[in-house]
Amino acid sequence: MSGGDWLRLCLLSLLWGGSFFFNELALLEVRPFTLVLCRVGIAALCLHLLVQARGLRLPSSPRLWAGFALLAVLNNLLPFSLIAWGQTRIDSGLASILNATTPLFGVLLAHRLTTDERLSANRLAGVLLGVAGVALIMGPSSLRLDGSLLGKLAILGAAFCYALSTIFGRRFGGIPPLLIATGQVTMTSVMMLPLVLAIDRPWQLPPPGLTTIGALLALGVVATALAYLLFFRILTTAGATNLMLVTFLVPVSALLLGSLLLGEQLGLNDAAGMGLIALGLAAVDGRPLAALRRRTAASLG
Repeated sequence: MSGGDWLRLCLLSLLWGGSFFFNELALLEVRPFTLVLCRVGIAALCLHLLVQARGLRLPSSPRLWAGFALLAVLNNLLPFSLIAWGQTRIDSGLASILNATTPLFGVLLAHRLTTDERLSANRLAGVLLGVAGVALIMGPSSLRLDGSLLGKLAILGAAFCYALSTIFGRRFGGIPPLLIATGQVTMTSVMMLPLVLAIDRPWQLPPPGLTTIGALLALGVVATALAYLLFFRILTTAGATNLMLVTFLVPVSALLLGSLLLGEQLGLNDAAGMGLIALGLAAVDGRPLAALRRRTAASLG
């Protein structure tokens, strides 16, 4: 990946790292499907305004909109709903570590479903190092199979959906990222509305407070609209497997944000876990290892 891709990847991890925190705030007053609808609805409004401001037009092909609908199911409707529901049973930290299994699913799916992102030894090693690093940050107690098992399985299901959607999203490579993101969240909003009306019945709950409204706005504008512009840009330039590395960085971003904004302290496990994640990223990227081989060969020569 290029230096620009790495910068965009780190920024995306910050945006998505905050989404687990904002989910936890909003779920105190709104139900899971309502949260998802507010998130994608706000994002759709922002992106439609941006499309108009740039003088672009959304595609009119029914076949393309059917593709947007399937992408919406895999990349928004299912994973957002599973994560929101799962976070009613487990905390945001554990949700982020389980979400970091996305690349593990991704490299296996990419090996089976693509011809140009085959599984290699360094990619597999990098993914395993990254998963080990995230597990070390969260600690072994986070992985107990207790009464929250269904919540954990929901997050793993979301990770599988994310991996599948990243590979499926490659077929939209000739379309500007802004239009892909807009089509995706628009279709998600259309599909979520009847679920919210039938299941959540939000009119039966008291109006949300300012904190919840702020969390929903942050989820829609920052963690969805802006994040998906970065998502599809990275997918176009760096490929599906590299893009899924962002899920390794999300827990790190959450820890760093907690340290900077909330005064939380980073422990030895956190530092060691970040080191493993860095090694995993280096292994998947390949360039640091290649440079080391060249330097070793030069010194031996």
